[in-house]
Amino acid sequence: MRTSSDTAIGRIVMVTAYDALSARIADEAGADYILVGDSAATTVLGYQNTRDVSQAEMLMLTRAARRGVRKARLIGDLPFGSYETSDAQAVSTARAYRDVGCELVKLEGAGTMCERVRAIVQEGIVVVGHIGLLPQQARTPADLRAQGRVAADALALIADAQGLAEAGVSMLVIEAVPSAVAREIAVRSAVPVIGIGAGAAVDGQVLVYTDLLGLGEGHVPRFVRHYLNGRELWRGAISAFASDVRSGSYPAAEEQYGLPESELQEFLRLLGRN
Repeated sequence: MRTSSDTAIGRIVMVTAYDALSARIADEAGADYILVGDSAATTVLGYQNTRDVSQAEMLMLTRAARRGVRKARLIGDLPFGSYETSDAQAVSTARAYRDVGCELVKLEGAGTMCERVRAIVQEGIVVVGHIGLLPQQARTPADLRAQGRVAADALALIADAQGLAEAGVSMLVIEAVPSAVAREIAVRSAVPVIGIGAGAAVDGQVLVYTDLLGLGEGHVPRFVRHYLNGRELWRGAISAFASDVRSGSYPAAEEQYGLPESELQEFLRLLGRN
């Protein structure tokens, strides 16, 4: 069993990305792992729920992110409905993500999902587990609440983590659980534990990039830290552009292409204007 101090060594940085641009920036900024998360459903695709995004959409986003990554390892998030039914379905979906360049795949849940993990691992594909708050199980925003806040539930999360480790996951994401519970999971875990709303006593942290850049709107979970007021900066820039267009100050002379004087005169002659 690890001690809690062990988790302070070599902390892992994971960030979501959904296209080549966001993936390239995260890669250049030093992220260790880039997760093409199904959070794309609500952050960039306009859905109300992560359950609504399709595998085809997720694979399209994953291909785009792959083009932007040079150093980080890419994780594909298996969407709701693409792996739960059977081992064969889970393996087929995991293969599809491997084929578009993912080095790891992530799925939610434990229990029967441990069988899915075993099947995917036997295929030679690296799996990341996910316990705690499971967004794919949330049907409404009210379902997106912290887990493991009752002692029996906290013990069940420890059992879930152990089951996934025995099934062969190489990394575990824990979302929205009390820090004391995440600490106990981390010290018992032989694989790195990545927190999102799970306190500091884990091996690394992941955030959705639109959250950390302050691009979102509405309710902000308590674990989100805005490193930029991106929404206001973005909106301000577009507002300034709109104002300049309407006033005629954009484009200025230096922002336009010209013709050499001789070609301009020839052009005007051909138009019959000189």
